[in-house]
Amino acid sequence: MIAGRFLDALARRDFHELESCLDTNVRFRALVPRGALEANGAAQAIALFRRWFGEDDTFDLIDAAVGQAGPRIYLRWQARTGASGDPSSFRLVEQHAFATARERIEALDLLCSGFTPAGH
Repeated sequence: MIAGRFLDALARRDFHELESCLDTNVRFRALVPRGALEANGAAQAIALFRRWFGEDDTFDLIDAAVGQAGPRIYLRWQARTGASGDPSSFRLVEQHAFATARERIEALDLLCSGFTPAGH
């Protein structure tokens, strides 16, 4: 199932595999605390995922789920990210997404909580 592959690739921060889950012409829309973002095509969409999750040396997918909402796939994940040598840098983020897919994800609409301090 494409949703499982997507979440597995995200958990490993395997951006090449993550991109392979997306249709070349995927329509990606995201609502983040700063406002709406839109990417046209897999490369632009993956650039956003790299910006959100590619920099920190620690990335843990804490929780994830897949469901169905009519013909759309529902995905949810929560991640903890930060610099391993600096506990005060750890942040939590939760994202919810609805996807339209066949063999690959053709449309992805995402809602992001924003990054908040993880607290220990």
